[in-house]
Amino acid sequence: MKRSVLIFLALLFFTIPFRAWAEEKYSFDLSEIEKKPYHFAGYIEARPVLYGLDTDSAFYKLRFFDDPDRETLWEANGRVRLEGSYEKSIFSIFAKLNTDLQYNDHTKGSERTTFYEAYASLKPLASVKIDAGKKTLKWGKGYAWNPVAFADRPKDPDDPEQAMEGYIVATADFIRSFEGPLKTLSFTPVLFPVYEHVNADFGKTDKINIAGRLYFLLYDTDIDLMFMTGGSRPDRYGFDFSRNITTNFEIHGEYAWIKNSRKNVLDSLGVSRSIEKDAHSFLVGLRHLTSFDLTTIIEFYHNSAGFSSDEMKNFYNLIHDGFETYQTTGDMTGLGRATQLAESGYARSNAMRNYLYVRLSQKEPFDILYFTPSLTCMINTDDLSASIMPELLYTGITNVELRLRAGIITGSGDSEFGEKQNDYRIEFKAGFYF
Repeated sequence: MKRSVLIFLALLFFTIPFRAWAEEKYSFDLSEIEKKPYHFAGYIEARPVLYGLDTDSAFYKLRFFDDPDRETLWEANGRVRLEGSYEKSIFSIFAKLNTDLQYNDHTKGSERTTFYEAYASLKPLASVKIDAGKKTLKWGKGYAWNPVAFADRPKDPDDPEQAMEGYIVATADFIRSFEGPLKTLSFTPVLFPVYEHVNADFGKTDKINIAGRLYFLLYDTDIDLMFMTGGSRPDRYGFDFSRNITTNFEIHGEYAWIKNSRKNVLDSLGVSRSIEKDAHSFLVGLRHLTSFDLTTIIEFYHNSAGFSSDEMKNFYNLIHDGFETYQTTGDMTGLGRATQLAESGYARSNAMRNYLYVRLSQKEPFDILYFTPSLTCMINTDDLSASIMPELLYTGITNVELRLRAGIITGSGDSEFGEKQNDYRIEFKAGFYF
């Protein structure tokens, strides 16, 4: 009897702290887990850059015609981005304000502050959402390019993950879920106005454009069908897809058809003419993650609206001839024409037709925590010129991102990358999130 009492008292003694712990563990304050109606965050960035200039290249002569002996260019960049949201019942608002600062020892300083996004949302039903204001739609499955992003600004292939400025639109999302092969179906209509002070940089003004996206998840494959019409830009139609072949292996693609696309081209005599015809662009790519955390992204991009090698060579010859004329006579006519053509499309990123993009990123090699080196290569497969970008990323400090990156240009004269203004660049970025 005494032995049984002792065992009971011993069990009681050992269970008291566990009972107290259990009571403490499962007690909670509702105010601590209640979702707050507001959100605020920010990001501050400093990014100095050193450019090693190519004094023989066409774009060097076009930009530095009045300073032809410059060998380097220093540039200091700063960025401040603030974002916040507020949600009440079925209503919510979101805003993202971005300020870019730049100073270099050629053009001196500049500052630009604008809302990247600022829109209001209404969600009357779980399957219905309506947005109005400035926002990015983020259509497309590609990493470096998105041919079907009809209502967004083009990505910067050198930094595809960078936040972008949106357009002023009105959109809605209607979503349905199903049992069977078709699991999800959604439709997103978009109203896209273009007027003097509303999306004026998009295209022809005084137009109301209409776009739409139909999404469905069919047999575990994400598929989108898109269109845009209205007159500010030529009508366009497209689709994209994405599918995980295995857990760590994904394939994706996009296709866009643009009716009556226009571009200005130069012939061998330097005569400019406008060409109008249907254009087609597509992208195919893959992403793969190995068991040792090596991420590989490979994409091929084709754009029939881009310039051919001969068309680009004629443009480069116009610059070289205009530069020689300016040096001997001071006449700016040739360089002025080249500047206008550059702004019409010749100077845009990836202005030609065929490109291969390869990115390799290794997370924490040799067990170095928070360290990610990567290598990115973009190749113009028409003229075999390329941009090679090694990068070192460190995130071991709370809310801080440190990145050291270089850009190395390869390519002969008259090639796209070979005629860029610089041979190399070195940049360091320090970003702080709060």
